[in-house]
Amino acid sequence: MLSDEQAAELERLLARRERREPVSQILGVKGFWKIMLRVTPEVLTPRPETESLLDVMLPKMPTDRRIRVLDLGVGSGALLLAMLGERPNAVGLGVDASEEALAVARENAANLGLAGRAALLRGDWTTGLAAESFDIVVSNPPYIASGDIAGLAPEVRDHEPRLALDGGPDGLTAYRRLAPEIMGVLVPGGLFAVEVGLGQATAVRDLFAQAGAAALSIHRDLSDRDRIVAGEKPL
Repeated sequence: MLSDEQAAELERLLARRERREPVSQILGVKGFWKIMLRVTPEVLTPRPETESLLDVMLPKMPTDRRIRVLDLGVGSGALLLAMLGERPNAVGLGVDASEEALAVARENAANLGLAGRAALLRGDWTTGLAAESFDIVVSNPPYIASGDIAGLAPEVRDHEPRLALDGGPDGLTAYRRLAPEIMGVLVPGGLFAVEVGLGQATAVRDLFAQAGAAALSIHRDLSDRDRIVAGEKPL
C-alpha cells in the first residue's frame, strides 16, 4: 500500500512519461556497458548500439602500456569512461561544445572514480589540440539529417539536445570535418572508430579514406545494421 506521498510521486512520474519524457531522464540514470551514468536533458541518453564501438575498440587497446584516448563530442562521458574503466593504464580527454554536457560528464567521472584520468574540455572538435597526440580517437557525432529531426520519436525530438542530433542537410556535416581532424591528432599507427547513422557507413568510410586512413572497416550493431566505421593512421 502506497502512502499518500508515494502515490503523489508516482502520479508525478507517470505524468512525465505521458509527456513522452525519456525514462532515463525521469530516473536520472542509464546503464551503459558496465557502468551507470547520470543522464539529464543536456546529454544524449546512452544507447545500446553505441556499445558496438566498444566491442570494436577494446580488443585493439593495449593493456601493457599507457595510452591516450580522445572522445570528440563526449556528452555524458559514456564512451570515454567505459574505455577508461576497462583499461586502467589509459588516460583520456573528452571534448564537447556544450558546457552543460561537460558538467554531466564531470559528475559521471567523479562518481566512477575516474576523474583523475579523464580531462574534460569545452572545444570545437580538435581545435587547439596538438598534432599526433592520441593513440585512440572515438566519436559519436550528430548524424541525423536536419530535415529528419521533426519526424523523430518525441522522446528524442523534444527531450534530447539538438546540438547532439543535427548532422546538417545530409547528416554528414560532422564527418566531413572529423575525418581529416582525427587523422591529424592520431599518432602514426593510432586507431579510431566513429558511430554512424543508417545508410551512412560507406560515405563515412570514403571520407576517412580521402583523409588518408588505412585498414578501414565497417561493423554492425546488435540489430545487424552498419553502425561503426573504424580504421587507423598509417605508420
